[in-house]
Amino acid sequence: MGGSRAHSRAGCSAGRMGLCGCVLLGLLLSIGASICWGECPCSDPALCQPIKDTRDFEVYVFYVGGKNWKNYDWAHVTTVALFAPYDPELMCFAHSKGARYVLKGDVPLKDIVDSDKRSTWIAQKVNLAKAQYMDGINLDIEQPVFADSDEYYALTALVKETTEAFHREIPGSQVTFDVAWSPNCIDLRCYNYTGIADLCDFLFVMSYDEQSQIWTECIAGANAPFNQTVTGYGQFINFSIDPKKLVMGVPWYGYDYTCLQLTEDNMCKIEKKPFRGAECSDAVGRQVPYSEIMKQVNNSVSGRLWDDFQKAPFYNYKDKRGNIHQVWYDDPQSISLKAAYIKKLGLRGIGMWNGDLLDYTDDPIARQQTADMWKALLP
Repeated sequence: MGGSRAHSRAGCSAGRMGLCGCVLLGLLLSIGASICWGECPCSDPALCQPIKDTRDFEVYVFYVGGKNWKNYDWAHVTTVALFAPYDPELMCFAHSKGARYVLKGDVPLKDIVDSDKRSTWIAQKVNLAKAQYMDGINLDIEQPVFADSDEYYALTALVKETTEAFHREIPGSQVTFDVAWSPNCIDLRCYNYTGIADLCDFLFVMSYDEQSQIWTECIAGANAPFNQTVTGYGQFINFSIDPKKLVMGVPWYGYDYTCLQLTEDNMCKIEKKPFRGAECSDAVGRQVPYSEIMKQVNNSVSGRLWDDFQKAPFYNYKDKRGNIHQVWYDDPQSISLKAAYIKKLGLRGIGMWNGDLLDYTDDPIARQQTADMWKALLP
């Protein structure tokens, strides 16, 4: 599946670039052949070796671009998932800290129902990971799937074959799969959760966007309400999924909702916006990074408020047109509650979407806010 290993990572040093440099990367990817890349971009060639050690507690970071990664809490980061253009400097730095640097993997499921097309896609990803001295792949496939459909079985096969290929071709590599906050067909994602968990290294549980389907009254609510979040983990475990196969994802962003009406007890009624069967959805709101929230909350109409049922902070503000908005988000208090639950249940670790949503400037207040968010990840 991964092609011949005649030209491995080390097979194309600076003195052997003649043949390798003449081969187009796109052609190699299209035919699934092994890729011959240039010499290691790191000052120390040892940093181009794959990370093989696995730490007891996973801290999983999604990276979306820029240079904020230089300010991550590298004492605890274990994996960086690349959701941005490849950055060799980041690869070298992550490896110097013993952290894995992994690809993003997404493909229309209709394209990989055919086993040959599936094999070709996997080979392309393995070869790209080798070429870039990377340590695995994060499968971020969030498409609707119905149980017992062709796509249902193709997705399970994709996870199985991807894991086998990466583990074989890149020793110590990691294959993970992103899932919604609950296995109960959230957003019509009726996957083979137990099988997928068994077949990959672990599941990254996206315990956010939990209002993607609002089945009750159209009212703004927490992005990741505590009770709903922990109920989801109970459901995964009831599916006989090992807690050590679960990494909890937390949001470093919130939702800004325009209120059609704000009641005296802070109920923000929102516009109806259907999503995959539900009459209302957080799609009517706007995602807001934590860095922006921290700049706005103290100047808002209400200041920071706390909902003790959802165990989440929120605030109200008025825009220039006079419209009232309500913003729900997570902060160190709400995240620490979830981190404590991770320890209680013995989950594999924690992570966030995404590592670049904090304020990494030199402003002393922002620096403290950012440090507190990183600290909150540790139970």
